[in-house]
Amino acid sequence: MDISRADSAGSTLPVVVIGAGPQGLAAAAHLVERGVPVLALEAGDGPASAVAEWGHVRLFSGWPELIDAAAARLLEPTGWERPTAGYPTGAQWIASYLAPLADALGDRVRYGTRVTGVSRRGRDRLVDADRGAQPFTVHVTGPDGAEERLDARAVIDASGTWSTPNPAGADGLPALGERAAADALEYRIPDLRRRDGFAGSHTVVVGSGHSAVTAVIALARIARRTPGTTVTWAVRRGSAGTAFGGGAADELPERGQLGITAKEMVDAGLVTLVTGFRVERIARSGDATVLVAEDGRELPPSDRVLVLTGFRPDLSFLSELRLELDATLQAPVRLATEVDPNVHSCGSVRATGAADLAHPESDFYLVGAKSYGRAPTFLAMTGYEQVRSVVAELAGDHEAARRIDLQLPDTGVCGGAGLFDSTGAGIGASCCAVPTVQSVEIGRAPATVS
Repeated sequence: MDISRADSAGSTLPVVVIGAGPQGLAAAAHLVERGVPVLALEAGDGPASAVAEWGHVRLFSGWPELIDAAAARLLEPTGWERPTAGYPTGAQWIASYLAPLADALGDRVRYGTRVTGVSRRGRDRLVDADRGAQPFTVHVTGPDGAEERLDARAVIDASGTWSTPNPAGADGLPALGERAAADALEYRIPDLRRRDGFAGSHTVVVGSGHSAVTAVIALARIARRTPGTTVTWAVRRGSAGTAFGGGAADELPERGQLGITAKEMVDAGLVTLVTGFRVERIARSGDATVLVAEDGRELPPSDRVLVLTGFRPDLSFLSELRLELDATLQAPVRLATEVDPNVHSCGSVRATGAADLAHPESDFYLVGAKSYGRAPTFLAMTGYEQVRSVVAELAGDHEAARRIDLQLPDTGVCGGAGLFDSTGAGIGASCCAVPTVQSVEIGRAPATVS
């Protein structure tokens, strides 16, 4: 494929896709199907390198929701056998689908290539004149550290959020002492099938999303088998109701089961749940780590701390583009109202397409988990519908771009995240109830879940 520079943003230039994960590879497949030149740039050494880092984690979406339609059509002539049932781990997702897809795309995917900046040729973000007629310039660093500039007719950023986890600090900034204690903290789910370092130890999990729930369940199972293993689960909200999810009301059964199982582990005394705990300070005491809340409460000294508080988008390399992002979520403004946990009042979320993802910078789109900004719970099927619509728009098929072909499954959770200090009992009470959990007492003040 010829990716040389052109004199203008013409059709000979490729669409550059940033990231060769599930949504990036799907976007490339759609572009190939429509005959649009494409180049996918992946910072890792292989396809879906971020997924590979959590390859030990099992997804709560089943195989039918994890395979993009255009990608399947590209793969079918290669003799690929489509998985049809079950819930794969991240590693199985790569081996049975994402790696074969990357192979089918061939040299349209470049590895070890990190995007360091995106702009318009000869135009910083201040310049209006003839801006839309200029190609994008994508600045990259290759495997050998050499810098390069690629021109593109459009850019789809599917780089995700995996590289920028949120800190433990409740104010969105690292807690006092967090940087100094970095060697004692883990910001992603470790492979808990390997019990070394966890069995017979005290582990603190900070966070209330699906990653935190997954880790809590795995640690509770270790505690059940190994005496002396203790688990403390610290959540910022005044209630753990949303952490337990929608249970049987969740239209993705495996996702609902996560919350059900976590509640069972708490009820069984295998996990100590502490609510309203907003980390202000992290201190080291010998080999132990102590977390201190804004209200002065301290958790018992721990051997391991898992900070699983979600992720945020890396917007640093997009500083020269004109983006229209929600002030709260850092997501495209027309999408933000659908996914903002402060105001989202029901379990259903509308699928989004090119019109929702567009920016003042024409022909630039954020897709995948990055399009949700700091909002949680992104599904692969959401991203597949996004890239189908975006690619249709770039290919000039505006009717297909406007059409939404997906209805997302209900989470079974009402009231969104609820009021920050609320038990949630009065929010959305007409359609779901908040689980009841035994109260626990840590430090000088009780933490109660209603």
